[in-house]
Amino acid sequence: MPKPYSLDLRERVVSFVQAGHSRRAAAAHFRVSPSFVINLMTAFRARGALAPKALGGWRHSKLDPHRVFILRRVAEKDDISMPELAGELKAASGVKADPASLSRWLIRNGLSFKKKPSGEPNAIGPTCVRRARRGRLNDSLRWGPSRIGWSSSTKPEPTPR
Repeated sequence: MPKPYSLDLRERVVSFVQAGHSRRAAAAHFRVSPSFVINLMTAFRARGALAPKALGGWRHSKLDPHRVFILRRVAEKDDISMPELAGELKAASGVKADPASLSRWLIRNGLSFKKKPSGEPNAIGPTCVRRARRGRLNDSLRWGPSRIGWSSSTKPEPTPR
């Protein structure tokens, strides 16, 4: 990340512009971009200070003030979808939140939803080649063991007799 220009340079640029030179002339004289000089002069007139703003830091979330409401709704209905939660939040407090930002906020606050793995394996045979090579073939008596790497969607058609 780029560092801000020194306070010395900032003071020289401001005094050059206040001496009657244009902002673009000051940019050419000090070999900086015109946007830096324009923004510096705008900030100097607004704040009266030359020091750059602080870099980095923690940005607060607009959802933090509604923490109790969000966590209570998730506890009441644990399978609530993010669009549903966003709609309820907007109806209750008027705060518009994107479902993705709600999801990131919940994860940041220690809540995440992991789907459970499906219970039943494929009825014809394993679809995972690795599992089939380890000897975990389907033990269905009706179909018998399946070929390695074949599933019901990739199994070839039987030859006519």
